[in-house]
Amino acid sequence: MYRYLIILIVSLVGTFIAQGAMALELTGALTQGSLLIGRVPPGTEVELMKRQVRVDEGGLFIFGLGRDTPSEIELITRQVDGETESHLLAIAQREYQEQRVDGVPQKTVSPPSPEALERILRESALVKKARAEDNRSQDFLSGFVRPLEGPITGVYGSRRVYNGKPGRPHYGLDIAAPKGTDVFAPAPGVVRLVHDDMFYSGGTLILEHGHGLSSTFIHLSEVLATPGQRVETGDLIARVGSTGRATGPHLDWRINWFDVRLDPSLVLEHFPVPVHPTPLTNTSN
Repeated sequence: MYRYLIILIVSLVGTFIAQGAMALELTGALTQGSLLIGRVPPGTEVELMKRQVRVDEGGLFIFGLGRDTPSEIELITRQVDGETESHLLAIAQREYQEQRVDGVPQKTVSPPSPEALERILRESALVKKARAEDNRSQDFLSGFVRPLEGPITGVYGSRRVYNGKPGRPHYGLDIAAPKGTDVFAPAPGVVRLVHDDMFYSGGTLILEHGHGLSSTFIHLSEVLATPGQRVETGDLIARVGSTGRATGPHLDWRINWFDVRLDPSLVLEHFPVPVHPTPLTNTSN
């Protein structure tokens, strides 16, 4: 049996429960750049936009919505008896900032040389591998805090025009701070990548929070955590720098669900410490 359930919601905040042949719980915001935490009956399969989503033994799953997610997406739930429902989710569309940055050194905006391009591809493969981790841990349920305090100088989704030439959209939250300022873990997790000097991002650290969710910290002057190390919220992991292609000292903090780039400010807003609501907590591991 195949059932259709249309969710006519522009923006979801808190927990929404869709009643049909089965209950579907979603916590978060149905908007571009957002993280959603969901629950279905144990044994249910979940597919999002034709992509299989990991569901744990207790029915807990997460997914992310990218910068350009369309206004309507399909989430399919399939029970063990084969009964299937199609949930059509209405996604709020956002307007993104555009910022002009003039006087940037030419090396910052010039296309990379063939040698540099080869290096970039190698480093991109390392980042992709780290973000592909699909650990069963649920560290993300501990909630998130800012990794340091400071003025916000760059936001998710914005596009910068360098010396009159449009660049790629920005996918992080930039926090300005002097070189050497301490950077702390925003949530528990395991260090999956440490690199002292990547072409674009300079000193780079990737911290995995479970179910494909990860934090990336770039332009670091020093990385203090080590690969495979487990850290808790508030642990010292790195220091601010201006390495790689940066115009000044700051932390660029990014959050990914696998290859989907999320907005850290939305994660902070909807999943602060402690995470809520309690019904999503799962101790079935």
